[in-house]
Amino acid sequence: MQRRDLVTSSRSAPAAAWKLLTGHPSMSLVWTDWIRHKFTKSRIPKETFQPKPEDHEKYGGDPQQPHKLHLVTRVRSWVGRPYWEKEVIDRLGLQKAHRPVVHKNIPSVNDQLKVIKHLVRVKPLKLPFGLPTEEDMSDTYLNSLGQLVIRKKLQPIDMKSIES
Repeated sequence: MQRRDLVTSSRSAPAAAWKLLTGHPSMSLVWTDWIRHKFTKSRIPKETFQPKPEDHEKYGGDPQQPHKLHLVTRVRSWVGRPYWEKEVIDRLGLQKAHRPVVHKNIPSVNDQLKVIKHLVRVKPLKLPFGLPTEEDMSDTYLNSLGQLVIRKKLQPIDMKSIES
């Protein structure tokens, strides 16, 4: 007899808890409705995503000759951020903080970067020695100034030219 009473009381417990939460004004669930609508993507102002003229001046860029590659680094935490910002961070491969990732300077990538621009640092990738060839790819490194440096391999000297 006691076991049956225990089972029926556990089934009615969620209903009793729900009645308590909805019936008491200070414990109502109304706050979840307005907080959910406060932080939606549609409420972000459109001017947030518009380019600013000082963006080009900040890194010494020229709007007529834009750079081809971005060097993107996540500098702020994504914990507690909305789901759409977390999805963009995953898509761009920025899960690790302070680890640079190279992306093309194309409109689809730029639109994604505008959504998370407060979490990342975007710099132009400078190529002082031009684009590396397939053979040079193993001898390239990224320095702290955002430059892709190619270490040139030394070629062996032709011994016949030395002897003559």
